[in-house]
Amino acid sequence: MTATAAEEWKHWSDRRAATVSAPHGQLALTGTYWLEPGPTEIPGLPGVWWADAEGVRVRAAASDGLAVAGSAAPVDGEVLLRPDTDPAADTASLGEVLLVPIEREGELALRVLDPESPRRAAFAGISAYPYAPEWAVPAVFTPFEDEQAQSVVVPNADGKERPLAVTGRIEFTVAGEHRTLTVSGSATGLSGVIADATSGRDTYRFRFITLPAPDADGRTVLDLNRAYLPPCAFADHFICPFPPPGNRLDFAVEAGEKQVLTR
Repeated sequence: MTATAAEEWKHWSDRRAATVSAPHGQLALTGTYWLEPGPTEIPGLPGVWWADAEGVRVRAAASDGLAVAGSAAPVDGEVLLRPDTDPAADTASLGEVLLVPIEREGELALRVLDPESPRRAAFAGISAYPYAPEWAVPAVFTPFEDEQAQSVVVPNADGKERPLAVTGRIEFTVAGEHRTLTVSGSATGLSGVIADATSGRDTYRFRFITLPAPDADGRTVLDLNRAYLPPCAFADHFICPFPPPGNRLDFAVEAGEKQVLTR
């Protein structure tokens, strides 16, 4: 028997809650530490840390217990950790705490994911609107011409402005409203950042959307039942982009995830 759209949405919703609350999921993030060229200490971690042209470097003693994934011995001296943008990215750990080097716009940082984080301990689920089939609508993707492909500078959740790559627009009609949204594209599909009349009130201040890869004619589906909370809704140390110009809808999208629930 084929699952109904509502059943598939329920499975998706359950997977979302399980993923963000996993031991090293988004709720486990306790810090994002931006690194400079000079060695510096990071609160709660052993050794000293710094950034160079190759990645994140750390100097620690074997007695500190810092381990690099794939290595049998603890760090004893200086090692390089390649960031998440590198095909051979590295991670490290300190007991159950996971350490993830990241690179954003040429800047390097270390993320600390602790299964004992207060946000993870307090998590009680994700509130969402009931599934409603009318919020899943056909959409047509039109890529920008090569010369139009661009990065739009938008504010981020950490207060800084950063470029957001955009590759085209989708057109759709929902709740009687014909609209366009600016999106980014990849081989696996489309993604975007949106806000609407519920944002900051019934729902978090903005949400993310994903769409299946369009066919040869640009046709795809926008299912707003799967509008989901950005990582910064679960932990303050993520640097999520805000919606680009034109992606703030002037009507209420009463579909998708709403808020993080706490005990």
